[in-house]
Amino acid sequence: MTTLIPVPLPHQSYCIAIRAGSRLALPQLLAEHTPLRPNAPALIVSNPQIWRHYGCAIQAVLEEHGWQVTPCVLPAGERYKTLKTLQKIYDAALAQRLERGSTLFALGGGVIGDMTGFAAATWLRGIAVVQIPTSLLAMVDAAIGGKTGVNHPQGKNLIGAFHQPRLVVVDPEVLATLPPREFRAGMAEVIKYGVIWDPQLFELLQSLPRLDRISALSVDQLASILQHSCQAKVDVVSKDEREAGLRAILNYGHTIGHALESMGQYRVFNHGEAVAVGMVAAGELAIALGYWSETEAAAQRQLIHKANLPTTIPSQFDVHGLVALLQHDKKVHSQKVRFILPTAIGHAEIVEQVPSELILATLKTLQR
Repeated sequence: MTTLIPVPLPHQSYCIAIRAGSRLALPQLLAEHTPLRPNAPALIVSNPQIWRHYGCAIQAVLEEHGWQVTPCVLPAGERYKTLKTLQKIYDAALAQRLERGSTLFALGGGVIGDMTGFAAATWLRGIAVVQIPTSLLAMVDAAIGGKTGVNHPQGKNLIGAFHQPRLVVVDPEVLATLPPREFRAGMAEVIKYGVIWDPQLFELLQSLPRLDRISALSVDQLASILQHSCQAKVDVVSKDEREAGLRAILNYGHTIGHALESMGQYRVFNHGEAVAVGMVAAGELAIALGYWSETEAAAQRQLIHKANLPTTIPSQFDVHGLVALLQHDKKVHSQKVRFILPTAIGHAEIVEQVPSELILATLKTLQR
């Protein structure tokens, strides 16, 4: 059974299809829910690990239904999310003579999804992209909403564009091969949705004994987590497609999180781990500024611990340097760093008046 979550947008609506085994039903889902047809060359962009597990089977099923698909396999890891790697997609697009009616399929986690989406946004001024996320983080966050891009040496996702997919295909079965650390990273984004938007999701997470491994969840529990999380992202994006206001709350935990990733050269923290620490920091800032209570912050921290995610900053990190890195964040507005701070479980606000001294003091208290 397929769960469809519509993503209603003014210019290009689409849907998220959640279904076990949906990767092998991709041609049918494309035919039923998109205008895309197999009448032009296409690329499947992936990384070696994901391609080894799922790529050949997806290529075969597409070719059985008339699609002309060629793989484009990129190196795995956030440190390869660069313009240099992006060039490999462009080179493949040129070699395969992709045209305006062509489609890029993003088969992988958030890095592959972001780069493929950006390539689709910029090749021939825009072609179709279909997201087939293979990590929990990508399923509930990166593949939805049309944010695409690559990193600059001075900051994460500074080069990018909004480019909505034509379809997002979520297959829970592929999480079986997801490394445990990456599953925990995705759980950080799930917790985020519970804190900023969906108190029912927060309560569900509180009721579960473990959040650190997929084997601890039943099929129904995992399905509920996916549906709640995807719906939360859709609710926000459909109200603010291009982050003119409300959508900024999706960056909860990301302001400090991105700085942590960058300072560690994407080797110390993965994205979800950095966001987890960022959420703890934002929670402490919210307490200091009177936005929410110690009790709510403790409840958030308990979920982060339950997911076996970090809550502290390594002692070797320069917290003064972290504060300086915040000035390069793409969320800086009028030279002020915007923070997303929670005001209750299920609600958050955009706050611009956060003193640098308070940020520095908070980071110091989290350093171990």
